[in-house]
Amino acid sequence: QVQLVESGGGLVQAGGSLRLSCAASGRTFSNYAMGWFRQAPEKEREFVAAIGRFGGNLNYADSVKGRFTISRDNAKNTVYLQMNSLKPEDTAVYYCAARSWQVLTRAEEYDYWGQGTQVTVSS
Repeated sequence: QVQLVESGGGLVQAGGSLRLSCAASGRTFSNYAMGWFRQAPEKEREFVAAIGRFGGNLNYADSVKGRFTISRDNAKNTVYLQMNSLKPEDTAVYYCAARSWQVLTRAEEYDYWGQGTQVTVSS
């Protein structure tokens, strides 16, 4: 089992920045590709970004490319999502997720999930 705990969400004005963190415990962190997903009210959970086991193989949703950056620190068992130039449409609950080995971008392909952290961007 892998336990994931997100932090760093909050309320920010449009154009602002936030950095989300996701701390993992329970298994060898570097065995897992990590992803960030988000879910807005009454919408499906959608892919945001993913990162390979050792920091490569970066993937981003088109809607966040150039604004968001995913990274990880295997020594700290933590994955990050730096979010810049935030827009009101980025408002959602953000979840981190883990899956063994390969980076993929569909939510159903991830095995472990955090509880989520709320990000609200005001206009």
